[in-house]
Amino acid sequence: MNKYRNSDKLATWLFLAPTLIYLGITALLPLLYSLYLSFFRMKLNLPNQVPRFIGLDNYARILSDKLLHTSTWNTLLFTVVSVSLEVVLGMMVAMVICSNKRWARNVTSILMIPMVMAPVAVGTLWRMMFDSTTGIINYLLSFVGIPGINWLSDPTMAMVSVIFVNVWQLTPWVTIICAAGLKALPGDCMQAALVDGATPGYIFRKIVLPLMKPVLVIVLMIRFIDGFKVFDTVYVMTNGGPGTATEMLPNYIYKQGLRFFDAGYAASLAIVFVLLMSVLSMGFLKWRKSEEEKVW
Repeated sequence: MNKYRNSDKLATWLFLAPTLIYLGITALLPLLYSLYLSFFRMKLNLPNQVPRFIGLDNYARILSDKLLHTSTWNTLLFTVVSVSLEVVLGMMVAMVICSNKRWARNVTSILMIPMVMAPVAVGTLWRMMFDSTTGIINYLLSFVGIPGINWLSDPTMAMVSVIFVNVWQLTPWVTIICAAGLKALPGDCMQAALVDGATPGYIFRKIVLPLMKPVLVIVLMIRFIDGFKVFDTVYVMTNGGPGTATEMLPNYIYKQGLRFFDAGYAASLAIVFVLLMSVLSMGFLKWRKSEEEKVW
């Protein structure tokens, strides 16, 4: 028996070895090099630049960087608002299309179109549509007597615009995951509740929502992490502007490393960002485990 167990373990590790080696080369080594570089001052635009060890100065700089604090707040606001809207709208649409009928399958196919579009293409498309002078949105608003809105040049409307585009693109993803979870729910308990005279609202609150919580926690985890990593769409639409109104953390890290060529500080920002996302993921996984224990 022990011989078979050892052979199974060996076979398992042999199958995992190519993936582990690939991840070690493409993910772990760059991460370790970033950790090493975060303790040095290095300007990429200076010829023959030699990294100079400065200890924890890059990390201390994070605490006093006001622009970093602004970009952190913008990212948090963007993520909380967009993910909340995506989950609520996605759950509502999922309950409508949670059917095996032909019209539901057709609607699902149409909903997938924004999700499969490249973020750069989405950002370019909506930037042209939001243009204050030639954009089609202001043109359509003029038909109902609404004056043109500076969608991308006004600080408040710029944030509203990037949140709207994110919700438009990724609500279908949430819808499809929620619809799959709804179809997997046991129908016996809901049928019994209907026989006992329970209202649809009561069934949703007391049966559907508790059973869907593990799925919703995973959706929240993935979307929160993706929300904090947002870069392509915002970069194409506003590039963090006007001013710093839509400056997000990934965009700020990118600018520090590849526009201001401060490799050491950019590396320290990236390490802190990875640590925060790891803590956030562990918190969501612990939450999901507790919800699964309640269900089962």
